[in-house]
Amino acid sequence: MKRLVLLALLFAGTLLQASPADDLARRILGRKAARFEFVESPAEKDFFQVEQAGRKVRITGNNVNSQAMGLNWYLKHVAHVHVSWFEDQPVQLPWRLPRVKEAVRREARVNDRFFLNYCTYGYTMPWWGWKQWERFIDWMALNGVTLPLAITGQEAVWYEVWKEFGMTDEEIRSYFSGPAHLPWHRMANLDGFQGPLPVSWLEGQKALQGRIVTRERELGMTPVLPGFAGHVPGRIAELHPEADIQNLSSWCGFTPTFFLNSEDPLFPRIQKSFLEKQEALYGTDHIYGVDPFNEMDPPSWDPEYLRTVSRHLFESLEAADPEARWLQMSWVFYYKRKNWTTERLNAYLSAVPQDRLVLLDYFCENTEVWRTCDGFFGQPYVWCYLGNFGGNTTLVGDLHKLEARLSATMADAGDNFTGVGSTLESFDVSPQVFEYLLERPWMPEGDVDGWTRDWARTRFGKADAGVERTWKTLVDSIYHDSAYYGLGTQIDARPTFEGHGTYYTKPDYTYDNDLLLACCKELLSHKSRRDAYNYDLVNFYSQWLANFFWQVRDAFTAAYKAKDLTEMEALVDKSHRIFADIDDLLGTHPDFLLGKWIADARALGTDEAEKDYYETNARTLLTIWGGPILNDYANRMWNGLVKDYYQGRWDIFFNEALASVREDRPFNEEGFETDLKAFEQGWNQRRDVYPSKPVGKTRKVARRIQKDIDAWLAD
Repeated sequence: MKRLVLLALLFAGTLLQASPADDLARRILGRKAARFEFVESPAEKDFFQVEQAGRKVRITGNNVNSQAMGLNWYLKHVAHVHVSWFEDQPVQLPWRLPRVKEAVRREARVNDRFFLNYCTYGYTMPWWGWKQWERFIDWMALNGVTLPLAITGQEAVWYEVWKEFGMTDEEIRSYFSGPAHLPWHRMANLDGFQGPLPVSWLEGQKALQGRIVTRERELGMTPVLPGFAGHVPGRIAELHPEADIQNLSSWCGFTPTFFLNSEDPLFPRIQKSFLEKQEALYGTDHIYGVDPFNEMDPPSWDPEYLRTVSRHLFESLEAADPEARWLQMSWVFYYKRKNWTTERLNAYLSAVPQDRLVLLDYFCENTEVWRTCDGFFGQPYVWCYLGNFGGNTTLVGDLHKLEARLSATMADAGDNFTGVGSTLESFDVSPQVFEYLLERPWMPEGDVDGWTRDWARTRFGKADAGVERTWKTLVDSIYHDSAYYGLGTQIDARPTFEGHGTYYTKPDYTYDNDLLLACCKELLSHKSRRDAYNYDLVNFYSQWLANFFWQVRDAFTAAYKAKDLTEMEALVDKSHRIFADIDDLLGTHPDFLLGKWIADARALGTDEAEKDYYETNARTLLTIWGGPILNDYANRMWNGLVKDYYQGRWDIFFNEALASVREDRPFNEEGFETDLKAFEQGWNQRRDVYPSKPVGKTRKVARRIQKDIDAWLAD
């Protein structure tokens, strides 16, 4: 008995002495975490060293964040183990962890490694609980992220602020949008859409944010909390008629929101109230995300006005927090680059004291704003890769272009280039690009080919020449386009005989679809138990099938013009088989399930009414979005969406086309559009239950689909 008590005390003492790096390793590796030891060694620059120390792998770093990066380097490049950003992708370890043959030391070339985008909180994270957040925060640490955007739970703070300034409970909660649309409310683009927010949401998110920022700080990160940018409820204009409050320009067809001029005495009062209340709940690291005028016109383009707005905004931050730094995304400078002339941008940026404003150069794979505006006039900036809009599940992400641009920046930029980051709108696809980006600052030089070889091994679980050749082909010849808004497939687009049905679904691909099929077949010819291997089979085969549907649609159009009813009916049958095959394949992996998205949303409800409210909001974002312009912006190939929503739309189209030929009359465009809109609106109010867990075995389903493909291509 005494021996058991002694062992228990020793075990408890070990737990008490465990470092955050030890805790991270245990969460990721389970009992195999005992094979690692972490050593902290102070240094001026972030570094890690990985070496064998007897039976253990020793990871030395200047802080826990560097140690976590070292652990991930070992997992990827030595053990061939991939840790996904999604908690439902298991970490699959080899039975015996390999030894480190030669010590490796890496030093970070930049101090700041930023991650996230306001939009990610809508397109990926609105329904997350702590389980998902915990894994994601661990993933950020493993990938060396030091500056995560941390904007969860801010509505609980704003609730208290607006109550202090005279608004009622119902007025405040009705000002907030539904959860999935909160990013655009936070950026002042819209107010009240699918509100009011339930009280339970405010309280739940407040508690969640407390856990998020605590863990991020524990793992050596500096959470970027929100600040006040001037967006106020319309009710504040009524309660404070003396204040200088104006409407901003309308965004995507929504009612214009209200902006409080930073010169107005009310502005610093609101800023101080918000920052004090936020710090009381979540603490502070003195860096705040503040983004006025996102995708909108300011009240005036006069350079002196812009200088004044910027200066007073910063002064309000500094008055509330003397150590405040302001972080702003430069997306607006790209998005409205014709308006943001050199003179205007210089006036706006130079009004803030040097080094107290940090710019996120948001979309560098498309446009490096720092190169067009004299390096942001000396203010610090972070080079960012965006890579995904709206969660579109399309194969894009050019590693070679990324490497060339980032390497040139590292060589050309001045001292105010401080970091690398990603501003992706959703996590759904192309994880290799984001992981390469975040590892690149730790590489002595770029090595796309070598890194891709190791990536192939992590996906498959071991070295395999065929799999490695396939991934090289994918990186060199398939993933060679950059993301843009409106990506999608013909399946995801609103039906038409030619072209595409909506602005925000512009189907296109520039690679050889036969080459993609060859990659699919090569992967299928191998066998792996890795979840990542299954993900890749699903991702690549579903993309090929969606591209193939484009040919079927065009053939249907040709048959329609020829009034060949028999051929039209045969092509409708073929399209149904394609939809069914895609949906079945997507259903075998948790990351492609509409049912999981809806189940996670409903799980946040405290009663049936709240559950239904969250489900409607979850469905709306993925489909009609909510504005007259943004229909299908968040299109994605997911199980449930393909077979139910997208096929439902195409069937309305096919049926009208068939009827017009049978009845020898023109296609009823007006009737079709009416029926299509009714279907889209009605679908968001439905309560169909979709699988929230995978159904079937990926490889088995893919082999069946390959037989269908062989038959189609033999026709």
